[in-house]
Amino acid sequence: MSETPSIRWQALHFRELDIDTLYALLKLRSEVFVVEQACVYLDPDGKDRHPRTIHLIGHADNGELAAYLRILPPGLSFPQVSFGRVLTAPAYRGRGLGDPMLHAALEQIEARWPGADIQIGAQEHLQRYYGRHGFVPSSEPYLDDGVPHIDMLRRARR
Repeated sequence: MSETPSIRWQALHFRELDIDTLYALLKLRSEVFVVEQACVYLDPDGKDRHPRTIHLIGHADNGELAAYLRILPPGLSFPQVSFGRVLTAPAYRGRGLGDPMLHAALEQIEARWPGADIQIGAQEHLQRYYGRHGFVPSSEPYLDDGVPHIDMLRRARR
């Protein structure tokens, strides 16, 4: 594995995204989820624009978009806070960005929704990864746009 690059994390609402950043993140999401995973679906689903949705963007020192996920408020996808569209840009894979990105997301969630449970719809092959971060299966496996998924829940530390 290559050395973990220095990443600058930004947590922004939709209206705070400049046009170049918005374009870069939508392009990368399409490259990963539509083209690479051969999954035909409408990626801009309206949830990006919700006033409480947070876009967690990881920029490398050279300004490239290296990693991304979006955090959704309770009631938008699940009754609990959620996150999704989790990705690492192909050029940055295998360089240890997943854990720092997830830690940054959990910090944002705790800051904005203290003590909240978190529910996600994870790709099934990532169940063990999310399990290392306190998520446990909360559904049977299912297909979402042809990709095996499983819902997972992380209870808040009370």
